[in-house]
Amino acid sequence: MKMFSNKELRSMIITLFFEQLLVMLVGIVDTFVVSSCGEAAVSGVSLVNQFNTIFIYLFTALASGGAIVVSQYIGNKDKERTILSSSQLLMFSIVFSIILSILVLIFNKQLLGLLFGKVESDVMEACVTYLRISAYSYPALAIYNAGAALYRSMAKTKVTMYISFVANIINVVGNIIGVYVLKAGVAGVAYPSLISRVFSAIFITVLCFNKKWEAYYDSKDIFKFDRKMLKRILNIAIPNGIENGIFQLVKVALSSIVAMFGTYQIAANGVAQSIWSLAALVGSAMGPVFITVIGQCMGAKDVDQAKFYFSKLIKWSLVFSIVWNVLVLAITPFILQFYNLTYETKHLIFILVIIHNIANTVVFPLSGPLSQGLRATGDVKFTMIVSIASTVGGRLVLSIILALKLNLGVIGIALAMCGDWTIRAIIFYYRYKSNAWTKFEVI
Repeated sequence: MKMFSNKELRSMIITLFFEQLLVMLVGIVDTFVVSSCGEAAVSGVSLVNQFNTIFIYLFTALASGGAIVVSQYIGNKDKERTILSSSQLLMFSIVFSIILSILVLIFNKQLLGLLFGKVESDVMEACVTYLRISAYSYPALAIYNAGAALYRSMAKTKVTMYISFVANIINVVGNIIGVYVLKAGVAGVAYPSLISRVFSAIFITVLCFNKKWEAYYDSKDIFKFDRKMLKRILNIAIPNGIENGIFQLVKVALSSIVAMFGTYQIAANGVAQSIWSLAALVGSAMGPVFITVIGQCMGAKDVDQAKFYFSKLIKWSLVFSIVWNVLVLAITPFILQFYNLTYETKHLIFILVIIHNIANTVVFPLSGPLSQGLRATGDVKFTMIVSIASTVGGRLVLSIILALKLNLGVIGIALAMCGDWTIRAIIFYYRYKSNAWTKFEVI
């Protein structure tokens, strides 16, 4: 008997897709609303979002490590360790995020000066304002990710979708009030994001104490330090976190290069990345599905079912990605009509979206979601090494050559990104076909 029916898989994919769509709308709405404050504000928000993504990915890596461990214990039907791993994930997420938040609040000016010191003074002022407010939301982000990981491990993805829906309403209404009513500029889009994230964290945490589910938080397990369980979680999370951290550091370094090209290219790159995020929704949605499905199969020690679902999910990812990316490209001119930007900036944005979407339809499903499936089996060191080598040796080096040496600007950086994905896609697909992942054990 198959562990997951097509109906269950479709339900997971659709709800995760719409959840990720709602999450991405936060960035799009922030950028859209703040564009009415001028290109300096847009540039400041987009640059800080690049920096913030480092921490978002670290929290996501930690939550993913927990999700893989929890998924495998669910598949293994080990109730006691399922609860323990869930609770320890929350404990470590709180401690880790608070430390990072404090460090950013103390050293925010130094960090921004190091990364974006050459930007114009009004852009830097926007950066400082947005980063300070954003830093307060780091613990809320980490706590929400931990709770969301539990519900996704149980394939209960509708819960996180509903929470994202309400959080986005809070964010959108707050943005409108902050910018158009209170005239608060960059702060007017930063505070609503903080409020919506705090709401999400509180709501998901309350739900995670419900003892009728397969995985939930237990107070006695939260307030203790279980070295063995944390080691299992961190054995997955640390390689993933190192990989994502270096990936985002390279992106920030590339943002520093973008900052050399002038305000219009910075603004174009920032808006294009919001649309890229929209186009990449299929990959963002399929990643957690791979983790839940493959994780439970491997926890149950059923390699044959893992192989079956690997094949099925890869095919579904490719088909879904092609359809969605074509649609996003088709509506991009309509989206750009609502941005208060120059024709030159909008034209550059459209070129960047074309480049991104072509690669995103074919190679990203194999470089992104497929790699999550490999991690769910415990094959984390290989994926980390490949991803780091591809990011540094591919994306960074190619960006320097194309953007600076060949004077292609942000277009060169977009082409380098696509090259990075292609390298990963080839290697990860070969790894999947080799069956080397079947030899790993997480629990």
